Amino acid sequence: MRAVIRLAAMALVLTGLGFGSASAQGAAPPHHGGDRFTVSELVNSGHTFFGSVSRGLAQVIEKAVSQWGLPNGYVLGEDAGGAIVAGLRYGDGVLYTKNAGDLKVYWQGPSIGFDAGGEGARTMMLVYNLPDTGAIYERFGGVDGSAYFIGGFGMTALTAHNIVLVPIRSGVGLRLGASIGYLKFTPKGTWNPL
Repeated sequence: MRAVIRLAAMALVLTGLGFGSASAQGAAPPHHGGDRFTVSELVNSGHTFFGSVSRGLAQVIEKAVSQWGLPNGYVLGEDAGGAIVAGLRYGDGVLYTKNAGDLKVYWQGPSIGFDAGGEGARTMMLVYNLPDTGAIYERFGGVDGSAYFIGGFGMTALTAHNIVLVPIRSGVGLRLGASIGYLKFTPKGTWNPL
């Protein structure tokens, strides 16, 4: 039991470190221009997407907005991952922007750490500082902490070239741990996580 508590505490600490590194890379301050999504737009879209499991979504979005401001894009999709020390994650969804159109995207990536189990998740990724839709095709690195025993929301942050992604996942599965890794976004699905 102590080992489980220690792993959960480590996941929280490492997730907190992931938040710090993303905010230190110069995320945009709150901006209310026409190219940004408001909290109410994000919450309404999230409620429609997540359905009955959306309790607490507004709080998670408000926390992200308080740290990074209003996003200029977001992705709605699904992903699945699993790990036994080393892990993999695969997903797909649609990137929504206000003035650059919508774009189908795929993501995959490896991770390594004190992490075991598997989960499937509906995912909303808030996207900050995206200069154009093609800039999403990048590797975004970060620290992830997982504690999925039953359905619930989790948030982390990934960065690359001053672009910040904040995945908000509502996952179901059995996974516990913390890991370091990245997600690689591509225009077509691939099994190659590297």
